[in-house]
Amino acid sequence: MAYRVEHDSMGDIQVEDSRYWGSQTQRSLENFPIGGERFSDDFIRAYGCLKKACVLANAPSAVWKKEKLEALLAACDEVIAGKLKEHFPLVVWQTGSGTQTNMNLNEVIANRAAELLGGKKGQKELVHPNDDVNRSQSSNDTFPAAMHIAAVSMVRDRLLPAVELLASELEAKARIWARLIKVGRTHLQDAVPLSLGQEFSAYVAQLRQAARRIDLAAEELLELPIGGTAVGTGLNAPAGFDDAVCGELEKITGERYTSAPNKFALLAAHDGMAGLSGALSTLAAALMKIANDIRWLGSGPRCGIGELILPENEPGSSIMPGKVNPTQNEALTMVCAQVMGNHSTVAFACSQGNFELNVFKPVIIHNLLQSIRLLSDGMESFRLRCVAGIDVNREKLAEYLERTLMVVTALNPHIGYDKSAAIAKKAYTENITLKEAGISLGFLSSEEYDRWVVPERMV
Repeated sequence: MAYRVEHDSMGDIQVEDSRYWGSQTQRSLENFPIGGERFSDDFIRAYGCLKKACVLANAPSAVWKKEKLEALLAACDEVIAGKLKEHFPLVVWQTGSGTQTNMNLNEVIANRAAELLGGKKGQKELVHPNDDVNRSQSSNDTFPAAMHIAAVSMVRDRLLPAVELLASELEAKARIWARLIKVGRTHLQDAVPLSLGQEFSAYVAQLRQAARRIDLAAEELLELPIGGTAVGTGLNAPAGFDDAVCGELEKITGERYTSAPNKFALLAAHDGMAGLSGALSTLAAALMKIANDIRWLGSGPRCGIGELILPENEPGSSIMPGKVNPTQNEALTMVCAQVMGNHSTVAFACSQGNFELNVFKPVIIHNLLQSIRLLSDGMESFRLRCVAGIDVNREKLAEYLERTLMVVTALNPHIGYDKSAAIAKKAYTENITLKEAGISLGFLSSEEYDRWVVPERMV
């Protein structure tokens, strides 16, 4: 295996010659053999978009020749396209500012650009990772800017569409089942009737409300700290650099990014990330409710509630023949548990800014992007492999509706709460119908019961 020698302020270090990274990436690889969790392709792509925007914003004031500018842009484009993803090996568990990942980007772009210019990797006189690629920047403003770009992109491109697809599937079921009357349940006990469509309409409302919260939280992340450099003052960045970068990012990503009016806040704290993570946790709470309700309503097939018939996707037991389990619901609820746990980590990490810098940035963005990815994938799988194939056990709905005691509530306006309660208790203890109990107690006639207790009018 061939090696080359790279040099930085710490001295010389050997790097595999096939790798585009340089000395600082290599040092991080050797100093942080922790966990193995790497930054996602989505994050590296977002960072590549930012680096390209910075190159374009720097172009007017830099002394780059046309060929050098074109090589830098071409290298950035390869990063964005994922062509160089094997050259971003660093783990999340590194410096809390993300400095080494910023340098990983700088080194890969510099070395690839040097190659495109006809040189070799490590020829800093051709393209320098700090002086050229990191020009007018610091890890302290580029890393959080990339965090924002990655989060906004994944929310808009993956998460919100997945939420709407699932909500629309549930809404279609709600329309189809609008006239199917069933027993309601509160406190895990029988309650007054509603339609199955009304029950499912609650799920639709939950999801769309969660989507609105997420969209609003993502909107806050369109403000970027780029141009703040090390502590927010903008040292070494030319006037207008921040706005120029945001303008170029809009062309690259289609999102209207703006320069944050107070960059100190976005380097030292990540309240916007905490807000988005909280909105994701709220979505997870809604999905947990929906998935649990559906698997309870589909429990059985003979000894559970059994109102819904869930798709049978695979055998459910290695010992019990014929058993089929609500596995899509289980997968989605595990996703929700992970997202809630991720939010606890993000919220704590966001609280840990000291003075001018929060140094928990890598774990914040790692957990946030994992949550978005898991929720997006989990909802899509749940939609396709569970919700789309749900059917109704109409016989069970009718059976429960006939047996429930809580339709007695319809008698309250006619005979009062106390007499209605007496009817319910007598029917339950003597295992007779409400109608029989009411007539036996002399509180109403058969005709009055039939006129007053009509489940279809209770919904």
